[in-house]
Amino acid sequence: MGSAGFGSGESDLVESPSGAVRSAGPELGAVPEHTAGPDSGAVTEHTAGPELGAGTEGAAGESGGAGDVPQRRLAGRRRATAAPEPAPELSDAELRGALEAILLVVDEPVSELVLAQVLEQPAERVGPMLDEIAAGYTAAGHGFELRRAAGGWRLYTRPEYATYVERFVLDGQSVRLTQAALETLAVVAYKQPVTRSRISAIRGVNCDGVIRTLVTRGLIEECGTETDSGAFLYRTTTLFLEKLGLNTVDELPPLAPFLPDDVEELADATR
Repeated sequence: MGSAGFGSGESDLVESPSGAVRSAGPELGAVPEHTAGPDSGAVTEHTAGPELGAGTEGAAGESGGAGDVPQRRLAGRRRATAAPEPAPELSDAELRGALEAILLVVDEPVSELVLAQVLEQPAERVGPMLDEIAAGYTAAGHGFELRRAAGGWRLYTRPEYATYVERFVLDGQSVRLTQAALETLAVVAYKQPVTRSRISAIRGVNCDGVIRTLVTRGLIEECGTETDSGAFLYRTTTLFLEKLGLNTVDELPPLAPFLPDDVEELADATR
């Protein structure tokens, strides 16, 4: 029987030593697809090896290849995404002008790294350019200089012109308070904490607008509410003490002799 089993091509499939007998059954329809034709070597390649891993691997490869199509497409799309183009390199003149423009508006020293990030230029170019600008200002004798301070760069007026700058700031540009504002500020300073109604009673006029002005200037501020009426209370600020050169409001000169005797009665009448 053994020799008869190996006599024909069909029995070759049945008697395969790899256990491919089940592959010849009707349940594996894929085998006849591969075994049809004059060359039976394909059958051995897929079914008759010492292990079935080759056939399984081939099938898995085909199915895996179909499943990998979306991933391949996605990877292709990712590769197709264009990277942002690097910023164009500025010329020395453009870089100098851009740095000067930024330094004119900063209110605190700005580092070379921040400047490089804003201008999208290498920090290796920004540092030497700042040194060059600073040296140019000094050589030209400008009234200002570019100075490194607090880990950054900022424009400063030169010390030799400090007298003129101080005169301009203190005299030329100082906006003086009106008489009404000075009177209101004096009442707050001596009667604090005090409500608007009491201030108006002492001055004899409505003080709402003047109080808003003093709050905006930073000379007085709200400090809670009155227990009985719920009205806002006002007091002087630290800036007020700085402007007058005082340490505390206790250092104010006595004002009681200049106040009318019926201040409290006037205040109660307007509440």
